[in-house]
Amino acid sequence: MAFESLAEKLQAAFKKLTGGGRVSEADVKAAMRTVKLALLEADVNYAVVKDFVAKVSEKAVGAEILQSLSAGQHIIKIVRDELCELMGGDRTKIAVSDNPPTVILMCGLQGTGKTTASAKLGAMLKKEGKKPVLAACDIYRPAAIKQLQIVGEKVNVPVFERGTQDPVKTAKEAVEYAKSNGFDTVIIDTAGRLHIDGDMMDEMVNIRDAVHPNETLLVVDAMTGQDAVTIAKSFNEQIGMDGIIMTKMDGDTRGGAALSVKAVTGKPIKFISAGEKVDADSLEPFYPDRMASRILGMGDVLTLIDKAEKMFDEEQAQKLEEKIRSNKMSLDDFLEQMEAMQKMGDLNDILKMIPGMNSKALSGVNVDEKQLERTKAVIRSMTPKERANPEIINYSRKKRIAAGCGQQIADVNRLLKSFEEMNKMMKQLTGGKMKKNKGMMNALGRKMRF
Repeated sequence: MAFESLAEKLQAAFKKLTGGGRVSEADVKAAMRTVKLALLEADVNYAVVKDFVAKVSEKAVGAEILQSLSAGQHIIKIVRDELCELMGGDRTKIAVSDNPPTVILMCGLQGTGKTTASAKLGAMLKKEGKKPVLAACDIYRPAAIKQLQIVGEKVNVPVFERGTQDPVKTAKEAVEYAKSNGFDTVIIDTAGRLHIDGDMMDEMVNIRDAVHPNETLLVVDAMTGQDAVTIAKSFNEQIGMDGIIMTKMDGDTRGGAALSVKAVTGKPIKFISAGEKVDADSLEPFYPDRMASRILGMGDVLTLIDKAEKMFDEEQAQKLEEKIRSNKMSLDDFLEQMEAMQKMGDLNDILKMIPGMNSKALSGVNVDEKQLERTKAVIRSMTPKERANPEIINYSRKKRIAAGCGQQIADVNRLLKSFEEMNKMMKQLTGGKMKKNKGMMNALGRKMRF
């Protein structure tokens, strides 16, 4: 995951700070040396690192410490605030036209995931109640139009295409088509190149001048590091852009591009994308404050809640809570919750969003997705009656269940024991021991759906 190495090094640097009512200059210098090296190793632009360290040092040296904070915590707060500012401060939304359709121009080099990002953006906007259409304006890359049609079909967003005619003409016709057919958003997927060249830039400028986009988004690959920043700078100077979509944030990237691009180009990251899966939840709005907290090991509860709310239905959550309270939770309910959790994304990454759950805290903890699939297979091998009443599962039933899913009887026993222990724990949390905190538990249940 992006920033993991940087996060470990920054957190280690702050743990070495001494306590006390004031932060000494020696404390700050020692911490800032580590911070500077960590940022440079993460491939953050040198000028950006130099400016960042200077700002943090100026605010930290001799700063009065709040009673509730240690010296280390106070510097972490300063670093968090500066990281947030470095990445853009507040979340920046897409500009929307007062007179539909809103035109979004997508640009970038080949291999950055631009076509997939266009479909993901369409899916996200559709989920928000918009009516988008994708426009196929890449006539050079083999099967580019077909690829857009395939990913568009996956997310149920229509594609406007006119084959290999002039892309400028196709873009103009797509906007007119949207006006005539009630579409409120046009997402134009343009041609990319293996590198920046004059012909590509000229075509992009011509499309821009023909359709006057409300939003021009550059798609960059986070794994290319400072190359991504250089590309962003070139596009901004020659075409002009409003924001950036950063893809492959789940890859083995050091995070330097995400930390540098706003400072170098003046343009914010608006969305981040992870994985090849094309749906409404695989493209996320970029929140600088949340990302800064994650980098410093403070977790990201708000994003965790956002993910949970997308996956869990309020009515289902209420029914589940009632079942837990009445001790009637079944293995079907357990299976449903397990599948919903998996839809939120990589469970190891989800754990890291919980405050305090940094790489060190999670050392040796690994959610085995294959084991989860085996557990689901055991449940599916049971009859409906057995799922509803696990207590009736005797040895002969266990033998049949294990044979039906290709597992061992020990695997069936392990699942039943885990389910029983979880039921006891949930009963305690929602019972007498937590009655004084009923409001808190209800709120947590609505948000997290456990």
